[in-house]
Amino acid sequence: MKEFIIEPLSKQFATQVQEKIDNKIKPLGALGRLEEIALQIATIQQTLTPALQKPYVLVFAGDHGIAVERVSAYPQEVTAQMVLSFVRGKAAINVFCQQHHLNLKVIDAGVAADFPKDLPIVHAKIAKGTRNFLYEPAMTQQEMEQAIQTGSELVKEIHKEGCNVVGFGEMGIANTSSASAIMSVITKQPVEVCVGRGTGLNDEQYRHKIEVLRKALLHHQLSSNDPFEVLRIYGGYEIAMMCGAMLQAAALRMLILVDGFISSIAFLIAYKSNPYIRNYAIFCHTSAEQGHLKLLEYMQARPILQLGMRLGEGSACAIAYPVVESAVRFLNEMASFEEAGVSNRQNIESDSCL
Repeated sequence: MKEFIIEPLSKQFATQVQEKIDNKIKPLGALGRLEEIALQIATIQQTLTPALQKPYVLVFAGDHGIAVERVSAYPQEVTAQMVLSFVRGKAAINVFCQQHHLNLKVIDAGVAADFPKDLPIVHAKIAKGTRNFLYEPAMTQQEMEQAIQTGSELVKEIHKEGCNVVGFGEMGIANTSSASAIMSVITKQPVEVCVGRGTGLNDEQYRHKIEVLRKALLHHQLSSNDPFEVLRIYGGYEIAMMCGAMLQAAALRMLILVDGFISSIAFLIAYKSNPYIRNYAIFCHTSAEQGHLKLLEYMQARPILQLGMRLGEGSACAIAYPVVESAVRFLNEMASFEEAGVSNRQNIESDSCL
C-alpha cells in the first residue's frame, strides 16, 4: 500500500493569517465561517495572499455487486447512463460547474458497462462492478490498491496543470449501501443509524435494505481496525479511487472539497489512515441522507451548506465553491483599518466605564 506523507499545518503561520484577518475593516469575527475558511486556505498554502487555481471537480463512477439484492430504487444500468449524461453536459454537476467556471473530469472507476474508447472520460475501469459483499469481499487487495493508486495519479496530473483545489463527487447505483456498511463498521454505530433511503426507497424497500446490510455485516464479522480492510470488504472502486485521490491531494497541499455521504465515506477512510488530512478538507454540505449528519459529527466536521440535497455528483462542491472563493477574496482584497483610514477598535479596560 502506498504511503502518503501529509504534513500538519503550521500553527505559527496560522497566527500571522489570523492577525491579517482581524485587521480587516470589520468587527472581530464579523465574517463568521468565511474567516475560518480563509484562515484554513492561507495556512494550507503558506501564504498571506492565497489563490484558488484551476479548480477541478472529479466525479468517480462505479457499480456495486450488492445492487442485485434490490437495495436501490433504480437499476444498475443507470450508472452508465448517468456517465453518458455527464459527457453530454446535461446533468446537475455540468450545470453548476459551467456556472462557476469549474473544470470537470469524469472517471470510470468500475462501471458495469463498456464505453467507447473515444468517449471523453478517464478510462480507469478496475472491473465491471465490485462483487456482492453480502457473500464475499467486494474487492481483492490488488484491485483496491490499484484503485487507490489510480486516484493518486489522477490528482498528480491535475496538480501538474496548476490545480490547487479539487472537489470530489461520485455516481454509482447502490453505493449508499456500501457507504452505510463502511460507516457502521468504522464508527461502530448500528447499521440502521447509518442507512438512508438512497435513491428514494419506500418504507418496505428501506427495511429490506437495512436487513440486507445486517446480514452482510454478520457474514463478515469484521473486527479489524484497518480502514483499508473495511474498504476492501464493503467498498466500491469509485470510493477507493476517491480515497487515494484525497490522500494525494493533501500530500500535495491542495484544498479538498468534500461533497456528500459517499464522498465523506471515502474521506473517512483517508482520515482514519492519516488524521492530518482533516486540515486540508472543507465539507460542502449536510446531505439529506440519514447517515451523513452522524458521520460529520463523528469527524467533527462543520459543513458550509444545508440545502436538503442528496444528489451526489459533486454537486455541493460546485455550489459551495463561490463561498470558498469569497473567503479568499476578502482576505486578499478587503482593506485593513490602516489602509482605509478607519479607526480600529479600542482596548477598553474592564473598569473604564465606571
